[in-house]
This record gives sequence, structure tokens and C-alpha cells, in this order.
Amino acid sequence: MAPRLTKFTNGLLLQDDRLIAGDLWISSDSGKIISPQSAFYGSGSTPDLVLDLKGKIVSPGFIEAQLNGYSGLDFAKQDPNFEQRFRAVRKGLIKAGVTSFTPTMTSSLPEVYHTNLPYLGRTQARTASEGAECLGAHVEGPFLNPERNGIHTKEVLQKAKVWDDIERCYGTDNFRHIRYITAAPELGNMVDLIPEFVARDIIYSTGHSDATFEQAQDAARAGATMVTHMFNAMRPFGHRDPGIFGLLGQQPSRPTTPTQSPQQSSPTTSPTIRSASNKPPVTPPQQFSLPRRALSNSSTRTPTPRSSIDSTRRRSSPRSSLSISTSITSVPDATPEPPFFGLISDGIHLSPPTLKIAYSAHPTGTILITDAMPLTGLPDGVYPWTDGENIIKHGSRLTLEKNGRIAGSAASLLECVNNFIEWTGCGVAEGLRAVTQTPARMLREEGKGRLGVGCDADLCVLELDEDGKLVLRQVWKFGECVHAT
Repeated sequence: MAPRLTKFTNGLLLQDDRLIAGDLWISSDSGKIISPQSAFYGSGSTPDLVLDLKGKIVSPGFIEAQLNGYSGLDFAKQDPNFEQRFRAVRKGLIKAGVTSFTPTMTSSLPEVYHTNLPYLGRTQARTASEGAECLGAHVEGPFLNPERNGIHTKEVLQKAKVWDDIERCYGTDNFRHIRYITAAPELGNMVDLIPEFVARDIIYSTGHSDATFEQAQDAARAGATMVTHMFNAMRPFGHRDPGIFGLLGQQPSRPTTPTQSPQQSSPTTSPTIRSASNKPPVTPPQQFSLPRRALSNSSTRTPTPRSSIDSTRRRSSPRSSLSISTSITSVPDATPEPPFFGLISDGIHLSPPTLKIAYSAHPTGTILITDAMPLTGLPDGVYPWTDGENIIKHGSRLTLEKNGRIAGSAASLLECVNNFIEWTGCGVAEGLRAVTQTPARMLREEGKGRLGVGCDADLCVLELDEDGKLVLRQVWKFGECVHAT
């Protein structure tokens, strides 16, 4: 039986982009992080288990925002045993420190979305033994630019002109299972349809796109807040037209006089802007003797604040099925906030200098993803892919056999974190933030990604090896230890 109250002591806690010495109390009854003052001084409770971390790091559980499959299961393929195999995926992922994820469906025919999306909706039961928690599906396609398709099959790609095109593709009843969508805003009438996704609490991410900077700005003004795997499958950066990457360099502004949509009969308020809090630098105590890289930049840099829309459409609220056209407030010529963006730091998709440039442009918007394919977790070899093609797996490298084109990643999220820390020179805390707090903010998961009182007790316990690499030692889900090495 799991201890009801657990106290972690003598360790370093990840707080924003800092590693701070302190204790952490969690409850397996509530599955939450609790206040030691209310537990000990308020009710007189004492911990059932005290864990001496001996200088180890406690991080929120990792959040994987783009995962195409695992251990042979492709989330975009119909399978008679899909539900059973998906449960096995969840139990496998948590052993790698991934406590929450958004499974990705690559471009498919409508019947595949209709069949698979109901299995990929948000996990309802809070059961630690079931493994990683599904936060809803990421549908990457099929509304992608065929000139930037990557490995997506061109024959299934579509253009959306009206909302009915979207409904026919995914199924009207399946929007509640979708957390975010990747689409090319320059195709069809997609920019005009972005507010419809926003109205349904579906996050819009720009990706697999040949959008110019101006077109990317139009999408951001319409409600796009994320960019899928920055630099990959998109228009290259240019000094006169920076393309989608240029969004990271813009300075947000809002005009003082919003204009009301002509369809409105009564005034509405503009979205509330919430600034991310910045905590003062705190240097961890020297007795832990962390390698210099663990503290690099973390105790000296104050990140640029990133405002975010404080939407009332939270994960616990039902999603609206109404069109936003009757309630939106138009804000002319507003420059939107720089978006969140995914980076694949597997050493294959992007070079180290490219990673550093992107991270330096917008540190608090950086989200590390694996873009991991179904072959992740399987031995090296040649495996069948779509349309009779084969994929070669060699370590974390996946390529199409016929032309050598990159076909995704087989790296773990922790491997990506270690690479990112080494190649950008950021601190350990900043690297971990990119797989915890930042993806939680992007997904609007207020109870995840932080070690705050009331947050879910999803934790990773890590330590640094002799080479300064993070090593996973324990994984906790809802206040229970589910994996240890």
C-alpha cells in the first residue's frame, strides 16, 4: 500500500527556472502536492514516508507534447487491439519519466480519425498504476501544405474552406477528444477557421506550412498560439521574410481602441492578459556540490516575461460547440505574443546552433518534443511504413529507406533534455522547464508542470552522473511511486 503522506527532504526542487533547496510534501489520497504547514501544523499529520534525496533533483513529471506512437503502436493506424495496446503504451511511457502526453495522429483518412480519436481523449480516472495520463489528442494534419508534408502521405492531405470540412474529417463528436491541431494557415480558408477551434478550446498550432511571416502573423492574430517542430517542414528563415520563425522576434502590442464585430448586439470584453510571474534568482546551497552546468545561467538570467491569454475555457470546463463569430472582439493591428514552439533536440532534426538560436529568441516558449515514431522502444532494423515504403531505425535515427529523408525520432524525452542542456548552455532547471512548465502552459494545464501546492503530485527524481547528464531515478504519479531504478 502506498504511503498516504510522503515528505521529500534534503534535495533540490525545480521552481520555474531555478533549483531551490527545500522539502516537498505529497498525498496519495488526493494525488496532489500539499502544504506542509496545513498538514503538520494544521491537522497534526506526520509523513508516513520521509525520503532523503541526498541532493537529488525533484522535477514535475515530463509532459510529451508530440508523440506519434510507441512500442510498435501507431496512433494513426486502425488496430483491432488499439485500446489494449494503448494502455501498454501508457505504462511504458511512465518508465521514461513521461507522466502526461498528447498522442499525435499524423495525416489520415477521415475513417481513421473517427475510429481512433475516441481512444485518445483525456484520461478520466486518476489511477497511478495505469501509467502516463493522456491529455487529449494532437491531430497533425491532414490540413497541411503538400510542399511541406515531411513524411505525411500527400494523397490524404486536404484544404478546408468551411467548418463543415473540418467536421467531416474528424467527426462532430470527436472534438472533445482533441487537445490541439497542427495545420497550415495559408491553405484554403484556414485562418478564418482558427477562431472556431479556439471557441472549442482546441489549441491551434502552425506547422507543415509554407507560410510567409505575414501569413504566420495573420494566424497568430486569429488565435494560433503554438508552432509545431520549429524549422522542420516549413519555409526556411530568410533575412527579408523570416517566415514562421519570425514570430519569435516580434514585440507584442495591443491598440487602445478595440473594435466590435458587426455581428454583436452587445459589447464584450477583450481577453484578460496574464503575465507569467518571475521569481528572484536563488542559488542552491553549495553542500550539494552540483556540477557547474547545473547552475549555469539558472541563477543569473531573468527570463523575459511572456503574457498569456487567461482563458476561461479550462480543461475542467465543457467545450463550446457554438461559433465564435457572434462573440469575438476584433482588435485591429494588434501584434500577438510570441508563440510557444516545439523543438526536436535529438541531434538529427536540428543542429545545436539552430537549437540555441531558437531558444535564445524565446526561452519561456520553448517546448522540447521527441516527435517519436511507433518504432520507439523497438530494436534497430528495417520496418514497414505506409504505401509499401520502409523505415530504417538506427538508434534514435529514423529515415525512409528509399531516399534517406528524416522520418521522425526514436529518442526519449530525457535524452532530448540532456542534449538541449549541453548544446544551448542553459542550466539544468531551464532544460527541465522545457518539458514541464512550458508544455503545461501551452496546453493550459494549470495543475501540471509545477511543484506548487494543489498541483498534481506527478514527479521525477533525477540526479547528475559523472558526465553531468541527468539520470532518472524515480517516477511518481498522483502521489504514488510507480517506477524506480
